[in-house]
Amino acid sequence: MSSPQLPQTTAYLRVTDCSWEGGTLQGEVTAGSFTWEFCWLFSQSRLDIEPSLGRALIQEPLGRFLEQRDYQLEPGGDYQFTIRAHI
Repeated sequence: MSSPQLPQTTAYLRVTDCSWEGGTLQGEVTAGSFTWEFCWLFSQSRLDIEPSLGRALIQEPLGRFLEQRDYQLEPGGDYQFTIRAHI
């Protein structure tokens, strides 16, 4: 008997700007039919996401991804991660 598949969505992230001196990483993330712009203030562990529509769906998984990989991410880079939800 196989277990049912958990829902998942691939999120695509593009880094548009990074300032190590300012402690910020900016970019865009798309998942399903949603697209958000984000600013990760890693020096303050703060994540700002706009627009607010659907923000609750991406806030936690995007925050985890950025915390794990912030020093590996570069402006102009394209990345992806999996969200354990159907968006």
